[in-house]
Amino acid sequence: MIEKAHLKKRYILASDFDQTLSFNDSGYVLADLLGISEAEFERKATGMAKLNLVQQGGELAYLLLHDPEFHSKVRPEHLREAGKRVRLKPNIDALYRFLSEEVEDYHFDFYVISAGPVEVIRSALEGIIPADHIYGTEFEYNSRGEIERILQVTAGYGKVAVVDQLLEKLKIGPDRIVYVGDGSSDIHVMLHINRRDGFTIAVSENKYLAPIAKRSVISDSALAILIPILEEVVGWEPRLIRELFESKGLLIQQWDKVQTDMLTIVPVSAPVEERSVVAVEE
Repeated sequence: MIEKAHLKKRYILASDFDQTLSFNDSGYVLADLLGISEAEFERKATGMAKLNLVQQGGELAYLLLHDPEFHSKVRPEHLREAGKRVRLKPNIDALYRFLSEEVEDYHFDFYVISAGPVEVIRSALEGIIPADHIYGTEFEYNSRGEIERILQVTAGYGKVAVVDQLLEKLKIGPDRIVYVGDGSSDIHVMLHINRRDGFTIAVSENKYLAPIAKRSVISDSALAILIPILEEVVGWEPRLIRELFESKGLLIQQWDKVQTDMLTIVPVSAPVEERSVVAVEE
């Protein structure tokens, strides 16, 4: 009698890149490489966001195509070099290996979905995550290496489209996806995933994102993403999670489960200078 092969429960783990798997925004890194000051880049990007001409998160793509200062300087090699300069969070490689190979009865396909230029992200994660598992904004270049047009912007609803493409490609149900993000550009995709019984994790205290995400985790290590996944998806108790980390030579030194509401409370007639911010912990 031939025994049936043991089938693992298959999930997709999709993650944003800037300030989710890295410490800094790739736009700032690219601006510095081109000799554009941080203040100037921030002014341009903030101006674009206020105009609402593009999906939140797609401001850099718009600047690279339309802003004369960026468009005249940027070539594919600059995007790849910027990726090499991005400061990554530690243990991304360990997170990728663990989710792919080591969770008993579970397998997670790790993908990165970001509004950043795909050349930047693939360069930053080279040797860690396969290039075909990384989705980012794609450009078409002319013969001089200048950006001719935008082929795809993976921001806002663009991230939703990529998630749905992956579900269809891998033949996985919508309740088998975990999405990790940090900012307002992740709101659309998190709402989409939550509505279809997927699982969402915020890695920042963004006031718009944190109330939407099913779990939040704040840490400098990419491995922290494992904790809510092992608790909520795999069903492990905290003791087992601690033991797992220790078996890998890692210690969870501080694990505070505190929900903090940031409130601004002012009298109706109070002038601006008398207003104060109060943190209420539950």
